[in-house]
Amino acid sequence: MQKAGPSPSDAGEDVTTQARHRIIDAAMEVFLRDGYVGAKTDEIASVAGASKQTIYKHFGRKENLFEQIVLDRLGGIDEIFQAAIRKLAVTDDVEVTLTAVAREFVHTIMQPSQLRVRRLVIAEAGRFPHLGLAYFEAGPERVHAALASAFGQLADRGLLRIDEPVLAANHFTWLVVSIPVNKVMFCGDDTQFTQAELDHYADAAVQVFTAAYRPVRGPAES
Repeated sequence: MQKAGPSPSDAGEDVTTQARHRIIDAAMEVFLRDGYVGAKTDEIASVAGASKQTIYKHFGRKENLFEQIVLDRLGGIDEIFQAAIRKLAVTDDVEVTLTAVAREFVHTIMQPSQLRVRRLVIAEAGRFPHLGLAYFEAGPERVHAALASAFGQLADRGLLRIDEPVLAANHFTWLVVSIPVNKVMFCGDDTQFTQAELDHYADAAVQVFTAAYRPVRGPAES
């Protein structure tokens, strides 16, 4: 029996999806280069290889297009780390598992696509505060909540000494990523780090974190 090909409606939907992606990618490039105010729909259309009418058909105003760029990248930010964080919650070797979490975290955060969205959201937070809040809640806040839960479980088992798990989660993530993220945010996308350099930041962060949050042992336990 001959296998049926895609229906005309499926093919049309695929073309439409591809067009949306091209427009979103082009808009990201133009917004990052020219800023929201300086970005022109004509330029976005030119970069996307589309017409202004196509952009208006899919997104309407420039503001809607900007919002869609951010919202498209919010889904599942925290999910990247959930499997690693679940392992952390039940581990008996905190330093080894925390090192794996730290390395995965810094390599993911330092991906150019993640950094570009971060820079764009920060640059336009004053004009679009609801998008800044949405990004914060879907990204940093959820990651810190998951880490805080894992740290709380480790503290309950006596493997860490933590009174404020959410604060500890913030300490951990900033120890891991603050150096490379801050440099890229200020110095631009040409700033590059090798895998070994990022691993070093992660490993050093874990050493500092575990030293600060290691349980205090009594004389009989030392």
